[in-house]
Amino acid sequence: MSLKTNLVSALLGGLGLMAVASAPALAADRACPSTLGDRYCDWDGDLVADLPLDQKDWVDPGTLIFAYTPVEDPAVYAKVWDGFLAHLGKVTGKRIQFFPVQSNAAQLEAMRSGRLHIAGFNTGSNPIATTCAGFVPFAMMASKDGSFGYEMEIIVQADGPIQKVEDLKGKKVAFTSPTSNSGFKAPSALLKSEFGLEAEKDFTAEFSGKHDNSILGVANKDYDAAAIANSVMKRMVDRGVVDAAKIRTVYKSQTFPTTGYGHVYNLSPTLAAKVKQAFFTFDWEGSELKKEFKTEDRFIGIRHKNDWDIIRKIDAALDVSYECK
Repeated sequence: MSLKTNLVSALLGGLGLMAVASAPALAADRACPSTLGDRYCDWDGDLVADLPLDQKDWVDPGTLIFAYTPVEDPAVYAKVWDGFLAHLGKVTGKRIQFFPVQSNAAQLEAMRSGRLHIAGFNTGSNPIATTCAGFVPFAMMASKDGSFGYEMEIIVQADGPIQKVEDLKGKKVAFTSPTSNSGFKAPSALLKSEFGLEAEKDFTAEFSGKHDNSILGVANKDYDAAAIANSVMKRMVDRGVVDAAKIRTVYKSQTFPTTGYGHVYNLSPTLAAKVKQAFFTFDWEGSELKKEFKTEDRFIGIRHKNDWDIIRKIDAALDVSYECK
Protein backbone atom coordinates (compact mmCIF):
# COMPACT_ATOMS: atom_id res chain seq x y z
CA MET A 1 0.00 0.00 0.00
CA SER A 2 1.37 3.44 -0.88
CA LEU A 3 2.16 6.19 1.60
CA LYS A 4 -0.62 8.38 0.21
CA THR A 5 -3.20 5.62 0.60
CA ASN A 6 -2.09 4.86 4.14
CA LEU A 7 -2.21 8.50 5.22
CA VAL A 8 -5.44 9.46 3.48
CA SER A 9 -7.17 6.35 4.85
CA ALA A 10 -5.83 7.04 8.34
CA LEU A 11 -7.10 10.61 8.30
CA LEU A 12 -10.51 9.84 6.86
CA GLY A 13 -10.96 6.73 8.97
CA GLY A 14 -11.28 8.97 12.01
CA LEU A 15 -14.20 10.72 10.33
CA GLY A 16 -16.02 7.55 9.35
CA LEU A 17 -14.98 8.21 5.75
CA MET A 18 -13.09 5.98 3.36
CA ALA A 19 -10.78 6.91 0.49
CA VAL A 20 -11.47 4.76 -2.55
CA ALA A 21 -9.94 4.34 -5.97
CA SER A 22 -13.00 5.22 -8.01
CA ALA A 23 -16.03 7.48 -7.69
CA PRO A 24 -18.77 6.00 -5.46
CA ALA A 25 -21.66 4.49 -7.39
CA LEU A 26 -25.18 5.72 -6.75
CA ALA A 27 -27.07 3.45 -4.39
CA ALA A 28 -29.98 1.69 -6.07
CA ASP A 29 -32.44 2.89 -3.43
CA ARG A 30 -31.22 6.49 -3.31
CA ALA A 31 -34.23 8.78 -2.97
CA CYS A 32 -32.62 11.69 -4.77
CA PRO A 33 -30.00 12.20 -7.49
CA SER A 34 -26.58 12.75 -5.96
CA THR A 35 -22.93 11.77 -6.16
CA LEU A 36 -22.53 13.10 -2.61
CA GLY A 37 -22.80 11.27 0.69
CA ASP A 38 -26.00 9.32 1.38
CA ARG A 39 -27.46 11.98 3.66
CA TYR A 40 -27.36 14.69 0.94
CA CYS A 41 -29.36 15.42 -2.23
CA ASP A 42 -28.01 17.25 -5.27
CA TRP A 43 -31.04 17.83 -7.48
CA ASP A 44 -29.37 20.45 -9.68
CA GLY A 45 -26.11 18.52 -10.18
CA ASP A 46 -23.84 21.32 -8.97
CA LEU A 47 -21.86 18.90 -6.72
CA VAL A 48 -23.11 20.71 -3.61
CA ALA A 49 -25.73 19.46 -1.13
CA ASP A 50 -29.18 21.02 -1.51
CA LEU A 51 -31.36 22.32 1.30
CA PRO A 52 -33.49 19.46 2.77
CA LEU A 53 -37.05 19.43 1.43
CA ASP A 54 -38.48 18.86 4.91
CA GLN A 55 -38.37 22.10 6.92
CA LYS A 56 -37.96 20.18 10.18
CA ASP A 57 -34.45 19.30 9.00
CA TRP A 58 -33.43 22.98 8.75
CA VAL A 59 -31.33 24.55 11.52
CA ASP A 60 -31.55 28.11 12.85
CA PRO A 61 -29.15 28.23 15.83
CA GLY A 62 -28.98 31.10 18.29
CA THR A 63 -25.18 31.00 18.07
CA LEU A 64 -23.39 30.55 14.76
CA ILE A 65 -20.05 28.75 14.94
CA PHE A 66 -17.37 29.88 12.47
CA ALA A 67 -14.04 28.20 11.75
CA TYR A 68 -11.17 29.23 9.50
CA THR A 69 -9.01 26.57 7.86
CA PRO A 70 -6.34 25.41 10.35
CA VAL A 71 -3.37 27.29 8.94
CA GLU A 72 -0.79 28.76 11.31
CA ASP A 73 -1.65 29.76 14.90
CA PRO A 74 -5.45 29.72 15.50
CA ALA A 75 -5.04 32.45 18.14
CA VAL A 76 -3.62 34.80 15.49
CA TYR A 77 -6.58 34.23 13.22
CA ALA A 78 -9.17 34.66 15.97
CA LYS A 79 -8.07 38.31 16.14
CA VAL A 80 -7.86 38.64 12.35
CA TRP A 81 -11.51 37.55 11.99
CA ASP A 82 -12.90 39.61 14.91
CA GLY A 83 -14.12 42.53 12.79
CA PHE A 84 -15.73 40.33 10.18
CA LEU A 85 -17.45 38.18 12.80
CA ALA A 86 -18.86 41.32 14.45
CA HIS A 87 -20.28 42.30 11.05
CA LEU A 88 -21.62 38.77 10.57
CA GLY A 89 -23.38 38.99 13.93
CA LYS A 90 -24.91 42.36 13.08
CA VAL A 91 -26.25 41.19 9.71
CA THR A 92 -27.61 37.86 10.95
CA GLY A 93 -28.74 39.00 14.38
CA LYS A 94 -26.96 36.00 15.90
CA ARG A 95 -24.22 35.46 18.44
CA ILE A 96 -21.03 34.40 16.69
CA GLN A 97 -18.34 32.12 18.08
CA PHE A 98 -14.91 31.53 16.54
CA PHE A 99 -13.92 27.86 16.66
CA PRO A 100 -10.10 27.49 16.54
CA VAL A 101 -9.84 24.09 14.85
CA GLN A 102 -6.46 22.36 15.04
CA SER A 103 -6.73 20.08 12.00
CA ASN A 104 -8.57 19.59 8.73
CA ALA A 105 -10.09 16.38 10.11
CA ALA A 106 -11.53 18.20 13.13
CA GLN A 107 -13.04 20.91 10.92
CA LEU A 108 -14.65 18.38 8.58
CA GLU A 109 -16.09 16.33 11.42
CA ALA A 110 -17.41 19.45 13.20
CA MET A 111 -19.49 20.46 10.16
CA ARG A 112 -20.54 16.88 9.39
CA SER A 113 -21.84 16.47 12.95
CA GLY A 114 -23.69 19.80 13.01
CA ARG A 115 -21.32 21.59 15.39
CA LEU A 116 -20.02 24.02 12.74
CA HIS A 117 -22.24 26.30 10.68
CA ILE A 118 -19.94 28.60 8.66
CA ALA A 119 -16.38 27.91 7.59
CA GLY A 120 -13.46 28.55 5.32
CA PHE A 121 -12.16 25.19 4.10
CA ASN A 122 -8.76 24.99 2.45
CA THR A 123 -8.54 24.37 -1.28
CA GLY A 124 -7.89 20.64 -1.08
CA SER A 125 -10.57 20.01 1.55
CA ASN A 126 -13.41 21.58 -0.45
CA PRO A 127 -14.26 18.42 -2.47
CA ILE A 128 -14.50 16.19 0.60
CA ALA A 129 -16.26 18.91 2.62
CA THR A 130 -18.95 19.25 -0.06
CA THR A 131 -19.22 15.49 -0.55
CA CYS A 132 -19.20 14.28 3.04
CA ALA A 133 -19.80 17.23 5.39
CA GLY A 134 -22.65 19.13 3.71
CA PHE A 135 -20.50 22.18 3.00
CA VAL A 136 -22.00 24.76 0.63
CA PRO A 137 -19.19 27.07 -0.57
CA PHE A 138 -20.22 30.39 -2.09
CA ALA A 139 -17.27 32.79 -1.77
CA MET A 140 -13.52 33.22 -1.74
CA MET A 141 -11.16 36.15 -1.28
CA ALA A 142 -9.99 38.16 -4.28
CA SER A 143 -8.03 41.27 -5.13
CA LYS A 144 -9.43 44.56 -6.40
CA ASP A 145 -8.94 43.49 -10.02
CA GLY A 146 -10.83 40.24 -9.41
CA SER A 147 -7.73 38.05 -9.42
CA PHE A 148 -7.51 35.28 -6.83
CA GLY A 149 -5.64 32.17 -5.84
CA TYR A 150 -2.17 31.02 -4.88
CA GLU A 151 0.57 28.75 -6.12
CA MET A 152 2.09 25.61 -4.65
CA GLU A 153 5.82 25.99 -4.18
CA ILE A 154 8.45 23.44 -3.29
CA ILE A 155 10.89 25.23 -1.03
CA VAL A 156 14.34 24.17 0.15
CA GLN A 157 17.05 25.43 2.48
CA ALA A 158 18.63 28.50 0.86
CA ASP A 159 22.18 27.30 1.56
CA GLY A 160 21.42 23.60 1.03
CA PRO A 161 22.52 21.32 -1.82
CA ILE A 162 19.13 21.05 -3.57
CA GLN A 163 19.18 23.14 -6.74
CA LYS A 164 16.34 21.54 -8.73
CA VAL A 165 13.38 19.23 -8.16
CA GLU A 166 15.32 16.17 -9.29
CA ASP A 167 17.68 16.74 -6.35
CA LEU A 168 14.87 15.78 -3.93
CA LYS A 169 15.76 12.13 -4.48
CA GLY A 170 16.90 10.62 -1.21
CA LYS A 171 15.91 13.72 0.78
CA LYS A 172 13.35 14.44 3.53
CA VAL A 173 10.33 16.29 2.12
CA ALA A 174 7.59 17.79 4.30
CA PHE A 175 3.90 17.79 3.40
CA THR A 176 1.12 19.30 5.52
CA SER A 177 -1.89 16.94 5.62
CA PRO A 178 -3.50 14.44 3.20
CA THR A 179 -6.47 16.73 2.45
CA SER A 180 -4.34 19.76 1.57
CA ASN A 181 -4.10 20.63 -2.12
CA SER A 182 -0.80 22.52 -2.07
CA GLY A 183 0.48 20.70 0.99
CA PHE A 184 0.05 17.18 -0.39
CA LYS A 185 -2.23 16.36 -3.31
CA ALA A 186 -0.91 18.73 -5.98
CA PRO A 187 2.79 18.16 -5.22
CA SER A 188 2.30 14.38 -5.05
CA ALA A 189 0.65 14.35 -8.48
CA LEU A 190 3.13 16.77 -10.03
CA LEU A 191 6.26 15.14 -8.59
CA LYS A 192 5.15 11.80 -10.01
CA SER A 193 3.87 13.00 -13.41
CA GLU A 194 6.56 15.59 -14.20
CA PHE A 195 9.63 14.21 -12.44
CA GLY A 196 8.95 10.52 -11.79
CA LEU A 197 9.43 10.96 -8.04
CA GLU A 198 7.28 9.05 -5.55
CA ALA A 199 7.15 9.10 -1.76
CA GLU A 200 8.78 6.14 0.01
CA LYS A 201 10.37 5.06 -3.23
CA ASP A 202 12.41 8.16 -4.09
CA PHE A 203 12.28 10.38 -1.01
CA THR A 204 11.20 10.32 2.63
CA ALA A 205 7.86 12.07 3.23
CA GLU A 206 6.86 13.54 6.58
CA PHE A 207 3.65 15.32 7.58
CA SER A 208 4.03 18.56 9.54
CA GLY A 209 0.31 19.24 10.07
CA LYS A 210 0.34 22.84 8.86
CA HIS A 211 1.96 25.04 6.23
CA ASP A 212 3.71 27.20 8.82
CA ASN A 213 5.26 24.10 10.40
CA SER A 214 6.60 23.03 6.99
CA ILE A 215 7.93 26.50 6.18
CA LEU A 216 9.63 26.93 9.55
CA GLY A 217 10.89 23.35 9.31
CA VAL A 218 12.78 24.15 6.10
CA ALA A 219 14.07 27.48 7.45
CA ASN A 220 15.28 25.74 10.63
CA LYS A 221 16.72 22.81 8.66
CA ASP A 222 14.38 20.17 10.09
CA TYR A 223 13.33 19.28 6.52
CA ASP A 224 15.34 19.33 3.32
CA ALA A 225 12.29 20.57 1.39
CA ALA A 226 8.57 21.20 1.73
CA ALA A 227 5.50 21.66 -0.45
CA ILE A 228 3.59 24.73 0.68
CA ALA A 229 1.04 27.39 -0.32
CA ASN A 230 2.99 30.53 -1.18
CA SER A 231 0.18 32.74 0.15
CA VAL A 232 0.87 31.40 3.65
CA MET A 233 4.61 31.90 3.24
CA LYS A 234 4.15 35.50 2.08
CA ARG A 235 2.07 36.32 5.16
CA MET A 236 4.63 34.72 7.46
CA VAL A 237 7.46 36.68 5.85
CA ASP A 238 5.46 39.92 6.12
CA ARG A 239 4.89 39.30 9.84
CA GLY A 240 8.54 38.49 10.42
CA VAL A 241 7.75 34.92 11.50
CA VAL A 242 10.22 33.48 9.01
CA ASP A 243 13.32 34.89 7.30
CA ALA A 244 12.86 34.74 3.54
CA ALA A 245 16.65 34.62 3.12
CA LYS A 246 16.68 31.11 4.61
CA ILE A 247 14.37 29.70 1.93
CA ARG A 248 14.70 29.10 -1.80
CA THR A 249 12.00 27.96 -4.27
CA VAL A 250 12.77 25.20 -6.77
CA TYR A 251 9.24 24.71 -8.16
CA LYS A 252 6.15 26.91 -8.58
CA SER A 253 2.82 25.57 -9.86
CA GLN A 254 -0.06 27.07 -11.78
CA THR A 255 -2.52 29.21 -9.81
CA PHE A 256 -5.12 27.36 -7.73
CA PRO A 257 -8.38 28.65 -6.17
CA THR A 258 -7.92 29.66 -2.57
CA THR A 259 -9.94 28.94 0.61
CA GLY A 260 -13.65 28.43 -0.07
CA TYR A 261 -16.12 30.02 2.37
CA GLY A 262 -19.61 28.71 2.92
CA HIS A 263 -22.25 27.36 5.28
CA VAL A 264 -23.67 24.00 6.26
CA TYR A 265 -26.29 22.70 3.81
CA ASN A 266 -29.28 22.65 6.20
CA LEU A 267 -28.97 26.22 7.50
CA SER A 268 -32.40 27.84 7.16
CA PRO A 269 -32.62 29.65 3.79
CA THR A 270 -33.38 33.01 5.41
CA LEU A 271 -30.34 32.72 7.65
CA ALA A 272 -28.15 31.39 4.83
CA ALA A 273 -29.07 34.44 2.74
CA LYS A 274 -28.04 36.74 5.59
CA VAL A 275 -24.73 34.88 5.95
CA LYS A 276 -24.01 35.46 2.26
CA GLN A 277 -25.04 39.09 2.61
CA ALA A 278 -22.53 39.52 5.43
CA PHE A 279 -19.66 38.21 3.31
CA PHE A 280 -20.47 40.38 0.31
CA THR A 281 -21.14 43.60 2.28
CA PHE A 282 -18.13 43.48 4.61
CA ASP A 283 -16.01 46.64 4.45
CA TRP A 284 -12.38 45.56 4.18
CA GLU A 285 -10.91 49.05 4.48
CA GLY A 286 -8.88 49.32 7.69
CA SER A 287 -9.88 45.82 8.80
CA GLU A 288 -7.65 43.16 10.33
CA LEU A 289 -8.49 40.94 7.36
CA LYS A 290 -7.05 43.54 5.00
CA LYS A 291 -3.92 43.91 7.17
CA GLU A 292 -3.39 40.14 7.19
CA PHE A 293 -4.23 39.21 3.60
CA LYS A 294 -2.96 42.49 2.07
CA THR A 295 -3.60 41.87 -1.64
CA GLU A 296 -7.18 40.70 -1.06
CA ASP A 297 -9.88 43.28 -0.37
CA ARG A 298 -13.20 41.56 -1.10
CA PHE A 299 -15.14 38.32 -1.26
CA ILE A 300 -16.30 37.16 -4.68
CA GLY A 301 -18.88 34.53 -5.59
CA ILE A 302 -17.75 31.06 -6.66
CA ARG A 303 -19.26 28.02 -8.35
CA HIS A 304 -17.80 24.92 -6.80
CA LYS A 305 -18.44 22.67 -9.79
CA ASN A 306 -16.45 24.92 -12.12
CA ASP A 307 -13.89 26.63 -9.87
CA TRP A 308 -12.74 23.40 -8.19
CA ASP A 309 -12.57 21.32 -11.37
CA ILE A 310 -8.74 21.42 -11.39
CA ILE A 311 -8.66 20.17 -7.79
CA ARG A 312 -10.93 17.23 -8.60
CA LYS A 313 -8.65 16.40 -11.55
CA ILE A 314 -5.66 16.32 -9.18
CA ASP A 315 -7.61 13.91 -6.94
CA ALA A 316 -8.36 11.77 -9.98
CA ALA A 317 -4.67 11.74 -10.94
CA LEU A 318 -3.93 10.41 -7.45
CA ASP A 319 -6.75 7.82 -7.72
CA VAL A 320 -8.41 9.41 -4.71
CA SER A 321 -12.13 10.03 -4.36
CA TYR A 322 -14.35 9.94 -1.28
CA GLU A 323 -17.08 7.64 -0.05
CA CYS A 324 -18.94 8.79 3.06
CA LYS A 325 -19.82 6.23 5.71
